[in-house]
Amino acid sequence: MEGLLPRLPGGDGVSPGAAGPLLLGVRHHGPGSARAVRAALDRARPRAVLIEGPPEGDALLALAAEPGMRPPVALLAHAADDPARAAFWPLAEFSPEWVALRWAQERDVPVRFIDLPAAHALAAPEEEAPGAEGPGTGAPGAPAAGALPVDPLAVLAETAGYEDPELWWEDVVEHRGGGAVRDPLAPFEALAEAMGALRETYGDGGRPRDLVREAHMRQRIRAARREFGEDHAVVCGAWHVPALRARTTVAADRALLAGLPRTRVETTWVPWTHRRLARAGGYGAGITSPGWYAHLFAARDRPVERWLTRVAGLLREEGRQVSSAHVIEAVRLAGTLAAVRGRPVAGLAETLEAARAVMCDGSDVPLALVEDRLVVGDVLGEVPDAAPAVPLQRDLTRRQRSLRLRAEARERELELDLRKDTDAAKSLLLHRLRMLGVDWGVPTASRGGTGTFRETWRLRWEPELSVRVAEAGIWGTTVPGAATARAEAEAARAGDLGEVTALAERCLLAGLSEALPAVLRALADLAALDTDAARLAGALPALARSLRYGDVRGTDSAALATVAAGLAERICVALPPACAAGLDADGAAQLRGHLDGVHGAVALLDGAGEGLRERWSAVLRKLAGRDAVPGLIRGRAVRLLLDDGRLPPEETARLMGLALSPAAPPADAAGWIEGFAGGGSGGGTLLVHDERLLGLVDAWLVAVPERAFVDVLPLLRRTFGAYEPGVKRTLGELARRGPGARRTPVGAGAAPEGFAPDLDPARADAAAEVARLLLGTA
Repeated sequence: MEGLLPRLPGGDGVSPGAAGPLLLGVRHHGPGSARAVRAALDRARPRAVLIEGPPEGDALLALAAEPGMRPPVALLAHAADDPARAAFWPLAEFSPEWVALRWAQERDVPVRFIDLPAAHALAAPEEEAPGAEGPGTGAPGAPAAGALPVDPLAVLAETAGYEDPELWWEDVVEHRGGGAVRDPLAPFEALAEAMGALRETYGDGGRPRDLVREAHMRQRIRAARREFGEDHAVVCGAWHVPALRARTTVAADRALLAGLPRTRVETTWVPWTHRRLARAGGYGAGITSPGWYAHLFAARDRPVERWLTRVAGLLREEGRQVSSAHVIEAVRLAGTLAAVRGRPVAGLAETLEAARAVMCDGSDVPLALVEDRLVVGDVLGEVPDAAPAVPLQRDLTRRQRSLRLRAEARERELELDLRKDTDAAKSLLLHRLRMLGVDWGVPTASRGGTGTFRETWRLRWEPELSVRVAEAGIWGTTVPGAATARAEAEAARAGDLGEVTALAERCLLAGLSEALPAVLRALADLAALDTDAARLAGALPALARSLRYGDVRGTDSAALATVAAGLAERICVALPPACAAGLDADGAAQLRGHLDGVHGAVALLDGAGEGLRERWSAVLRKLAGRDAVPGLIRGRAVRLLLDDGRLPPEETARLMGLALSPAAPPADAAGWIEGFAGGGSGGGTLLVHDERLLGLVDAWLVAVPERAFVDVLPLLRRTFGAYEPGVKRTLGELARRGPGARRTPVGAGAAPEGFAPDLDPARADAAAEVARLLLGTA
């Protein structure tokens, strides 16, 4: 290592342990540093170990020795009155700090944290507070305004002639851990010398907050010196070593620490993930390949052979044909690449290139899977039950275990059948957590069916969710109680009808029956005061969905049905005047969407009010026949009536003929066509099978004047462009044949081409049986 570290001007060459404690400067989350720290501690055997970290964590150190503690984990500190203001100090199994901590505990050696207390760090303004996830090789402090922080690794790598800092670090440290080390302290001496030169050149490196942190570290080291003498070790970021070795006075350090703001904090251990250790996840002290580093730390011999064997195993699990011969050849190729490049052993770059060439057939697609699953990885740590936690977190943990719903770092899909008690309970838990802002699961489209009894969730546990749970603890001590309190509070401050109807839907999905009365009172009050037809129409679909989901979950939603029925009645009265009130194109398009939403909602609310569907059909007839209503809405009303079987084909053709008559403005006629046949509602198929309607459209289109055609072309393109390719091809063929050569229209006494004159009951029964099997109702 000494041969590869660059010689920078200004280094004093003083040993990290000279005339003071043993200073072990490390790279956070570096397996090479972790091995070196263990060797140095075995050699020095200090009476105490001091570690860079928040002193509030001292009370939790004993938990690190518990059987239930499995890295990666993180110390979490948050302001007691504002859990959202939090900071993490992650530790992996290959972190030097974790190795030092466990070394001390295994030998009953006192161990303490010496960094600036979290009580000061979390009380500082946002722009001054340390980064939320701890230090890099240097420090976690945010850079000064307008300054670019110095990356010590990048400077050292550039000085040594490397373009990639990670490549330099691998060659200098990670790949030189094998074999016996004659002097375990030599690597730390060389790194301390290099960092001393950097600090002389760059000062605080653009991180003025580091000066305060280092002053506190020196104070803690002085206290340890009074207790243990000089026989103690300090494990910290290598960037801090020169500052901790510097001769400063107690008065100077106290001056730096005087007047710091302070807040009350709470600390605990939380699970962490390899993915959040990755720099790509936004972690300032992150590494590019936590999974690879974990492998280097765990593999005592033949790391390349063992790594490529894991790569082969992963690819085989994904269905690729990879044999032991592929592994042997990939190992040879990786070694050859390392020799050509002058590297001591094959590194991550060489193993990935060898895997791409030999195991992935030169494709980056399977290699991306290797990089995601192995190079980064989805390892999730565990903490013991004895770790401090808010009551809400303990209740959540108990429910997770009861439902066997394990928190995992890897994203996975969860299919739920709400007819099963366990699956229904899982659904309620996930919906209640979403009500609390803990988005452990996100609903997604189901691949197994579209029935209301089926749900699909995409689950992934992120470390930040522990903070969200702590924040939600203000609402209650159990998940149902906290979710109920949160829903009632949201209902009380809701000022929009759509907002409160969405809240009612979420309450029913989450089974929060105790919150429904408050939500329904807010809903009834807002609905009574709101006279805007668009807002009323926009609120009804959410209520209808709530009733449907309430039925599936067995929730008593009679009060909600009453509110929904009353809202539907008001819409039936208010919608026709609103549609005839001189709407522009955007307003008509908005109301057309509300028309579809209300139509679907009325179908679900048919039992909520007597004759509701008939009254809604009357509203649609009124809209379809009013010339003052925009063509887009009239055409949509006709189509909805036709689909429901409440408008005969002959009447449909008559209304279309009127809408497309020469007297109608071309833009209005084009809007009518878009409302009737557009929107992805099967309008193209309708035109294919009813040539009478297609003929009316064709005749109108041919008669449109040239100037007007240019104006209506975008509307027509939007309508017909949304059809399936097969539908567009068939319509084109029918238009090419012309009116005289087309097939006999539907309803003219003969069946269209390709159709039998009558229904075949035997074939229909067979199709019905298949449909029941697909829907799960057989």
